[in-house]
Order: sequence, then C-alpha cells, then structure tokens
Amino acid sequence: MSTALRVLITGAAGQIGYSLVLQIAKGDVFGRDTPIELVLFDIPLMTNALESIQMELIDCALSNLIGVEAVTSEKEAFTNVDFAFLAGSMPRKEGMERNDLLAANVRIFKSQGKDLAEFAKPTTKLIPIIEVLVVSNPANTNAFICAKYAARKIPARNFSALTRLDHNRAVAQIALKAGVTADKVKNVIVWGNHSNTQFPDASHATVTKNGVEHKAPFAVGDSNWIENEFITTVRDRGGVIIEKRKACSAFSAAKAACDHMYDWITGTPLGSFISMSVPSDGSYGVPEGLVFSFPNGQLLRDSN
Repeated sequence: MSTALRVLITGAAGQIGYSLVLQIAKGDVFGRDTPIELVLFDIPLMTNALESIQMELIDCALSNLIGVEAVTSEKEAFTNVDFAFLAGSMPRKEGMERNDLLAANVRIFKSQGKDLAEFAKPTTKLIPIIEVLVVSNPANTNAFICAKYAARKIPARNFSALTRLDHNRAVAQIALKAGVTADKVKNVIVWGNHSNTQFPDASHATVTKNGVEHKAPFAVGDSNWIENEFITTVRDRGGVIIEKRKACSAFSAAKAACDHMYDWITGTPLGSFISMSVPSDGSYGVPEGLVFSFPNGQLLRDSN
C-alpha cells in the first residue's frame, strides 16, 4: 500500500463539507486504493458535529480510510497536509452578493494562508506536494488572499478556486437541450469568476450525438438560446437554488470540488479541457497573478 495522503477539509461540519467528506474518503478523488488520512476542521462551536461526522466515517468501514481527525485549531488542521479543500467561510445567504462576503472572509483566508506556510508540507522538486482548492465564496478572491499569505513557502500555482460547479452546470444545460447525457458534452468554458460576472462560453464546446461529434451550437439548434438563456441560467443558478432551498448548493458543489481536484491531479484526456480558476500568467490579456477561470487541459498537475 502506498504512503497515506493527509487531506484537509475546512468547514467540514458545514453543508458542503458534510457532502464532501464521504466522496473523498471512499476514493472518488485520489483512487480507491490510495490510503487517506482525513482531517476535519471547523470552529470550536461545531465540535460535536465534527465528532459525529468522524463517527459516521468510521462506521462506513472503508478499507482505504486509515485515519480521521476532528480538530478545531488551525495548527492541528494544517500540519503536514498534502491536499486541502478550503470549504469553511462565512456562508452566502439569500439576497447577499459575493462582495458582501469579502470583509469577513479576508480575515479567515489571511489566517489560513499563514498557517499553510507555517505548517503544511513544503514543495518538493518541481511537483507541488501541497495543493489547495478554495471552495468557499468569493472563491477567486479567497484563493488570491490565501496564496498571498502562504507565498513564502507555497507557490501560487499550488492554489486554485472552484468554477467547476459553473462548468458542470453549463455541461448539464447543453446536454439537456441537445438531448444527450452529460458525458457527451465537452470543452465548455467558464471565464472569469464564480459570480454574476462570469461568462459561460459554448463556442468551443462539442456534443456527440449518435456517435458523431458536432459543435454545441449546431447540436443544440438554437443560437438564441446559446447566446442568452444558456448564459443567464448558468450564471444565476446558484441564486435560484438559494431562493428555493434557503441555503446554498451543497452536494453539487462538493461533487464539483471532487471533479476539480481529480482532474488537477490526473489531467484531462487529449483534446479536452475543463474550467479552473488559477493565477493568471498574463494569457488572454488577464493581468498576471489575478485568480481567473480559464480553460485548463491535459497535464494539469505540471502546469496551469
């Protein structure tokens, strides 16, 4: 058996965290034969909830889950982690814009960036040992802040932010409209931020119908829908879900986080790409260092 990966989930007692832990524990991200040590972190007020999740994970009797820790101190949480899913922050509530979250979350992600630099594993050779996915909104801004304060030890390229949920939503909408399953749609792009300024782009997407690959606009057969309703549906989906369930997306966000990390580690098939928010290298005219959602393709682990 290979060396165990130490995987941190912050905000583990929250809705997204609770939806995330089992997917990671049973091997959906790192493989079913990869031993995992899960570290569940949340605020002290959530101690009982953390401990109950720890019990549930033990009760799943997973052969690859060799340890589960429930902790409430950042030092315990971040020490020697290999991968981190940062899902803990001030939650978005009905009627709240993402910029309303910024002030509270700056303090959280500044502190966590410093703790990553202080306690997480360092980079070894050219392959980043610690990889950090920021799930909590505003994710791009939170990732930028966290990377800034972790920079003395961890390079910015080890950080990314979640736009995979928007990407998955875009894939699903095209699949529904074209009358195919989601696996028949590829190369959708979400540009920008996980916010109402994002741009879901189907112009490079393809749809396979009856064994033949078509450009998505042709497969859908409705250019007005592609240029209008498709964009607003994907862009506003999170707000609609909050309005209906009085809480943010949970298991779809957790699934997207797992998809994101899996593709970040393993890469994508030749000729296909997915949407990830990463620090810009200046491509597409985006200012260098800005965390922005781009199309990211094969060999993701080596290069953004």
